[in-house]
Amino acid sequence: MRPNRIVLSTVLVVIALVAQVSVLARLHLPGAVPDLLLLTVLGLALTYGHVGGCLIGFFAGLLADVAPPADHAVGRYALVLCVIGYAAGLAKPDSGQLRTAAGPMMVVIAAAIGTTLLYAGVGSLVGDTAGAHVGLVKLVFTATLYDLLLAPFVVPLVMALARRFERDPLAEDSAGSGYGGGFGGGRSNRGSRSGRSGGVFRPRGRGRAGVGAGITPQRGLFGRARFSGGNMARGARR
Repeated sequence: MRPNRIVLSTVLVVIALVAQVSVLARLHLPGAVPDLLLLTVLGLALTYGHVGGCLIGFFAGLLADVAPPADHAVGRYALVLCVIGYAAGLAKPDSGQLRTAAGPMMVVIAAAIGTTLLYAGVGSLVGDTAGAHVGLVKLVFTATLYDLLLAPFVVPLVMALARRFERDPLAEDSAGSGYGGGFGGGRSNRGSRSGRSGGVFRPRGRGRAGVGAGITPQRGLFGRARFSGGNMARGARR
């Protein structure tokens, strides 16, 4: 990943985790806790793609695993967010711009449900029963509801910040095309100055009769021209 992506992702993930632990977790809402960290990972994955979403999700989940007051096995949430970030990054549009809000909302719904189910599934595999006292159906419903309520405020903001600190590929392509065009133009200009036009060598005439008559240009060694197939007037030579 680029350095600007790493810096921005680290700052956003830390802010989201601190806000979730210090504010959202203390609201004591019924069911699940609003997952601000998940929404941040989704916004970055929709901007950077599946590779960036996978990496950001893994390190964001690992940070949540070791941050107090975590009460589950280390690596459990890292695995979940790694998979979710990769899957969400696949929904990134080719143009980099989302046309409607329906796409991100569907991604949020799928991610909220998938995160809860994967978290519970991984916990059952490793014998981690933290949070098992809450019903799975209630967790899925409340997690999806809370994430949908927060998503319109979090995901667009994260995506806007990510695009703001990202180099515009369209501007780079335009600059690159301009450079290429200028380079090609330079070659054309040099070719016209040396008597070439459109890939055909046209010898410079000296204004004397018989010099250009019956001369067939051929390219010789090192790009120089040699003349064959005609009689050059002796009077044209010096």
